[in-house]
Amino acid sequence: MNGASHWHWPQAFKDAEFVRRVLIVIGLGALALLAWNLSYVFLLAFGSILVAVILRAFADVLARRTPLPERWTLTVAALIVFVMFIGILVLFGAQIRAQIAIVSERLPAAIDSFASQLGLGRVSDQLPDMIGGRGSSIVARLAGYGWALFGAVTDFLLVVIAGIYIAANPKLYRDGLVKLFPPSQHERVRSSLDAVGEALKLWLRAQLMAMIFVGLAVMVGVWLIGLPSPFALGLIAGLLEFVPFIGPVLGALPAVLIASTVDGATVLWTVLLFAVIQQVESNIVFPLLGRRMVSLPPALALFAILAAGVVFGPLGLLFGFPFAVVAFVLVKKLYVRETLGEETPLPGEKTAPSASVTSE
Repeated sequence: MNGASHWHWPQAFKDAEFVRRVLIVIGLGALALLAWNLSYVFLLAFGSILVAVILRAFADVLARRTPLPERWTLTVAALIVFVMFIGILVLFGAQIRAQIAIVSERLPAAIDSFASQLGLGRVSDQLPDMIGGRGSSIVARLAGYGWALFGAVTDFLLVVIAGIYIAANPKLYRDGLVKLFPPSQHERVRSSLDAVGEALKLWLRAQLMAMIFVGLAVMVGVWLIGLPSPFALGLIAGLLEFVPFIGPVLGALPAVLIASTVDGATVLWTVLLFAVIQQVESNIVFPLLGRRMVSLPPALALFAILAAGVVFGPLGLLFGFPFAVVAFVLVKKLYVRETLGEETPLPGEKTAPSASVTSE
């Protein structure tokens, strides 16, 4: 009896080990499924981190250049941004709203004019069915648009409020994340988070300045060409500039379509205007703003944006480039520099890890 019992112990241990491994695999699968279902929440959290980086960078500038106490700089920075936003709405809100209405009224005719040149007929009549579904009623479409607008405003407020909380005490959240790793890795994780934060700060600063430049340049350019609603067209181009590669093309489409309702020469002037603005931005503005300090390869950035768009949808396109910046910095620091031992500079470093390293 004892011999039979002793004989089955090894098999019992093997069965228990197998069950343990199966449970681990199931647990990892459940975590992956949960992470996938919460991907939209993670995107909003990443957006709040970008807001916090912007506010913290602005607050740091105020701390260096003004006699304000450091504990007040974030509050002042947030108030300045809020007042500027409200000021723009008060000064130009009515005009921009009216011009956007004009653009939205003219776009269907512009699309039909362009489509007729291609022999496609009246495309604008098919847009409601393409967007809202052929069998949906007008009330259902309006309700859907209303809920979409409400959701967008809610998400925006959530991102801004969470960003303010993170900017108010970034050390709290950074240290909390660091403590999830073994103590031996704390310094490594902390330095990696600092490197990522510096890279995002550099990129956001350059990106915001580029958006302002493009918006103003388009506004002045289309006004000189004679297109209607220059404020609205400049605002659209400036906002879409936040999405690299794809955004500038989308930002140019409304102006080109409206120009097609005038004459061929206006279309050529409009296309030339956007081409010149993009060349000046890429070759003069970005280098002066320090964008090349991030030095992300263009092809890699393009595929990263497309991949994020496929996986996460429109928000993925919006955050694809900063995602790529984060991944690029982590790979350079944790793998290339610390694992392979190769000398490579990180964005924003004042000195490279070795005196002989000055560029890529």
